Amino acid sequence: MEKIPLTRVGYDKIEAELKQLKSVERPAIIQAISEAREHGDLSENAEYHSAKEKQSFIEGRIKELEGVMSLADVIDTTKLSGTVKFGATVGLVDEETDEEKTYQIVGEYEADIENGRLNIKSPLARALIGKNAGDSVEVRTPGGQRSYEILTITYK
Repeated sequence: MEKIPLTRVGYDKIEAELKQLKSVERPAIIQAISEAREHGDLSENAEYHSAKEKQSFIEGRIKELEGVMSLADVIDTTKLSGTVKFGATVGLVDEETDEEKTYQIVGEYEADIENGRLNIKSPLARALIGKNAGDSVEVRTPGGQRSYEILTITYK
């Protein structure tokens, strides 16, 4: 199976979520199911069915996170430098609008575009990989063709 690249921060978040699910959410839902069973007829018990559905979701999420962690390749971004690669924090300027943006290139399980964490498999990230500060990149996005200039490349 293919390794899943993660930053240390991303790995730690997944680990924390898994711990929360196993130590807090799972016991709480087991308790809720037990209480719902005490109310009698399960075929018409909405609380029971809701709790079982939530339990199914929690168990599925636990399996998914355990799978990600077992395949994780945690990359120490503080030891990297040079061209844009996984873990880089890249400052860009849109060459049409002069709007500046900053993104960190991360793995798909830690991507969060709203917080500037760009999935390495995205068109923009793929266009940036291997480039240097000062380079221009052309990216085909759902909104059309865009041009960006790389202002800065840092590794934290």
